[in-house]
This record gives sequence, C-alpha cells and structure tokens, in this order.
Amino acid sequence: MTGAKWLLMAMGMWVVSVAHADDRDLWMFAQWAGDHQTRPFREMLVDARLYGVVPIHQLLRSASDWKLCRASPFAVPPASQWPAVRSTLALLNTLDDQGILRQFEVVSAYRDPSLNRCAGGAVGSAHTRAFAVDILLPAWADPNPLCSFWQQHGQAWNMGLGRYPSGRIHIDTAGYRTWGGDGSAGSSFCARPR
Repeated sequence: MTGAKWLLMAMGMWVVSVAHADDRDLWMFAQWAGDHQTRPFREMLVDARLYGVVPIHQLLRSASDWKLCRASPFAVPPASQWPAVRSTLALLNTLDDQGILRQFEVVSAYRDPSLNRCAGGAVGSAHTRAFAVDILLPAWADPNPLCSFWQQHGQAWNMGLGRYPSGRIHIDTAGYRTWGGDGSAGSSFCARPR
C-alpha cells in the first residue's frame, strides 16, 4: 500500500473516481498532508461539528494559480482565522440544509498574502484576512437561489457573495456585500433588496 493511500485510509477517506474542475485531488492532498500538520485544524472542525461540510482536500486548496506562483497547492489557515472558517462553513452548511447549495466544488480557500498578490487577488482579500471560498457549481445549477438567500439573510450572516467572469462564485462571512461578473464593486451579482 502506498503512503498516500495509507494516509487517506487513516484519515477515514475513501477515494472515488470523479471528474473535478481542479486537479488538486485526494492523492495530491495526501502527499502534501504527509509533510504538513493538519490534525489541529481537522480536530477544530470536528469539535465544531463542521468536518465534512466541504471535503478537507478542497477546503485547504490555496489559490488556483499556485503553480504559476510557485506556491503550495494547499494551505492551513492561521489559527487566528479559525473562527471565520467556522462561520463560513456554518453558512455553507445552512445553504446545503436549505437546498440552495447542494453540489459545488471549492477551488480556492485560504491564501497567504504573497500568493494572493501573485494570483491577482484583491488587496485585503477575505481569502487572506478572514476566510473565503471560491466555488464552482455544476453547469446545470442555477445561482439565483444564492442571490435570494443573500437578499433575505445575507446581512444577518455578514455574507459576501460575488461572481467572477470565470463563473466562480465567492462566499465569505467577512462583510455584507456583493459584486458581479466583472469582479468590480460597481457591478452586482445580486440586486440589493428593496
């Protein structure tokens, strides 16, 4: 048995062959995690009853431009951000419970500031100072229920919701705001409620 396969089994993960939008899969994660300490982070998620809301190998994906920037494919957020991790995961869990966000893939989460700069992230990005996820929905998925949730409950969740020209959707709990397809604050993914 390979070291990566043993690590996956030890972590209680089973590998299912599924096509994904991002090549940073369980095998790559297992190889990376062998050299990094993820146990305290995973234990925090278990204690908060949030482990499994997002598969751990997706939750720890750094910026998609990690190769171009010669950075790590995965990153554990600093412990100071763990309350924000719990908040964002609780929001994702609520969106799942309400049937709004059932199938998605996290393609970027925590980014250290130097990787964020290299990847063209916004200065002060929630990916670096709080905790944010960029997700991809299946091609058939309708993003409008996310907008409706943001309009009705976004302020209470302090929810940031944006859509990038690539189609990726950004979700965080670091400020009530929205932005649209061109990525600027002047455009809006979701209209504000009246």
